[in-house]
Amino acid sequence: MQNKPQDNYIRGVLMIIMSAFCFACMNICIRLSGNLPSMQKSFFRNLIAAVFAGIIILKNNHGANPASLRIPGEARLALFLRCAFGTVGILCNFYAVDHLLVADASILNKLSPFFAVIFSFFLLKEKILPFQAACIFAAFCGCLFIVKPGFHDASLLPALIGVCGGLGAGIAYTMVRRLGTMGIKGPVIVFYFSLFSCLFLIPWIAINFAPMTAAQTAALLMTGLFAAGGQFGITAAYTYAPAKKISIFDYSQIIFAAVLGFALFGEIPDRYSFIGYALVIAASLMMFLYNCRRKED
Repeated sequence: MQNKPQDNYIRGVLMIIMSAFCFACMNICIRLSGNLPSMQKSFFRNLIAAVFAGIIILKNNHGANPASLRIPGEARLALFLRCAFGTVGILCNFYAVDHLLVADASILNKLSPFFAVIFSFFLLKEKILPFQAACIFAAFCGCLFIVKPGFHDASLLPALIGVCGGLGAGIAYTMVRRLGTMGIKGPVIVFYFSLFSCLFLIPWIAINFAPMTAAQTAALLMTGLFAAGGQFGITAAYTYAPAKKISIFDYSQIIFAAVLGFALFGEIPDRYSFIGYALVIAASLMMFLYNCRRKED
């Protein structure tokens, strides 16, 4: 029993790295899906996740069981906030991707771990130690080296919307942590969030649906599959450990994206990107070693 907090921390790290890989693959599939409305891409992203979450819930409960989806009264507000701000985060991020440089949109999306740590401090009363804050700052600097955002080329409104996307995701992940401490299972959280997002988008899809080719349909289905994997991974991660301890590892998505970009599109990172990789890996390693040596959760 003494090792349980440490075991949960390691599980959280592994889950968030797996989530980062899935989200990197999701972004590749989004690019492969071509010029489709971001609302439509968002709908497919969440539809697949809702189906997978429903299947897992049915399997774990050996069939339909309404009690498995029942949410205690004290957890309903946190679940609603997770669904609402998660949906806002996705829509803002997709809008930013469609209207900004990919590098700009990426760095704005990577603000979410910072917001998660900040809101964990204010809402969950989880302390942020100076060493942990320094590691997060170092990883953020590395992220800047990697994506090299050029905000002078972006209009103000899409950039602000991208920041709102990072803020929405940060609040959503904070609520995931809150729900996890209240005993709400990961698949249930994913199911309600994905269902909420799909229902929210259905009116827009019904009016503005854009026809898709077979290749675009396949790419969006893969987008949904990888998004489901990423969503399950990050939900599990934040139920295992606080944001302040594991959010740093979310930056591994940048590295995965660079490797996949080279393998599929022949993109070769420059020297500034390699400096960024070194900063991210070093910060992640230092955070990992620091938390492994701490005995208290």
